Amino acid sequence: MSTTFTIDSATSRANPVSAPMKRLTVPAVRDRKAKIAAGTGEPLVMLTAYTVRMAQLMDPHCDLLLVGDSLGQVIYGLPSTVPVTLEMMAAHAAAVVRGSYHAVVVVDMPFGSYEGSPQQAFDSAAYLMKQSGAAAVKLEGGVAMAPTVAFLSERGIPVMGHVGLTPQAVNALGGYGARGRSQAEADKIVGDARAVAEAGAFAVVIEGVVEPIAIEITKAVTVPTIGIGASAQCDGQVLVAEDMLGLFERVPRFVKRYGDMAAFVAERAEAYAAEVRSRAFPTDEQTYAPR
Repeated sequence: MSTTFTIDSATSRANPVSAPMKRLTVPAVRDRKAKIAAGTGEPLVMLTAYTVRMAQLMDPHCDLLLVGDSLGQVIYGLPSTVPVTLEMMAAHAAAVVRGSYHAVVVVDMPFGSYEGSPQQAFDSAAYLMKQSGAAAVKLEGGVAMAPTVAFLSERGIPVMGHVGLTPQAVNALGGYGARGRSQAEADKIVGDARAVAEAGAFAVVIEGVVEPIAIEITKAVTVPTIGIGASAQCDGQVLVAEDMLGLFERVPRFVKRYGDMAAFVAERAEAYAAEVRSRAFPTDEQTYAPR
C-alpha cells in the first residue's frame, strides 16, 4: 500500500499527510522495565533500519529503530562489521531520523570509535548525534566498557549496552557461535550486563547466548533487556529487518522469517526484464504524447 507524502518547503522533508506520532523518549523506554514486570507494559519492539523508506515503514510499529553497524554486511557487502566507519553510521542514522517520528533512534558506534578511551567515545558519540539527530548510541562490551558508559551517561549521551555475542569482537571470539556454554563464560556475560546497567546504560542488548543467561540477566538488571538469539523472557526483541523480511537466503537460528522478500524482488525483476526485452514495457500509459 502506498503512502501519500507532502514536502515541507521549510525543511524539504517528506511528511506523511496524517499527523505524525509523538516520538518516544529514552526515559520512557527505560521506565518500561517496571511496567513489564508489573504486567502493565508490553515488551519493547526494535528493528534495524538504514534508509528513509524503511524507517517510514517500520516506525509506526517499533519502540526503537536501531541503525546497526550490521549495515556493513547488509548494505555494503562487507565481510563483518569491523570496517564500518563513523561517517557511514552518521549518514544512515540521519536518514532514519528523517524517516521516523515515533521510535527512539539508536545508532551503533562502530569498531575503533570508542574503545580507546572515554574521551574518544564521547567525541565519536557527539559526532554521531550531531550529524544524525539520533537519540542514543549503542556500544559493545561489558565490564571493560562500564567506565565509558558512565562517562557518556554523565555527559548527557544515552547509551544502550550490548553483551554476549559481540560481532565487533568476531576475530577475538573466533566466530558467531552462541556464547555462555561454559560456567565461566556465563558468569562473565552476566557480570558484563550488570556492569553496563549499573554504569548508566538505559537498556542492554543480549545477543546470541544460551537462554538461561538471558533470563538471569533480565531478572538481575533494573533496565530493559532486548534479546536477539536470547529469550522470549527478555523485556524486548530486536532483529535485522532484512533477515526478518527474508531478503537473504541464510537464516540464523534466532531469526523468524516473516516473508520471502528475496523471491518477491527476484520475480518482479524477472517480469520487468522480460517485458523490456519483448518491448511490452513501456506502453502508452508510461510515455508522454505530444500536446
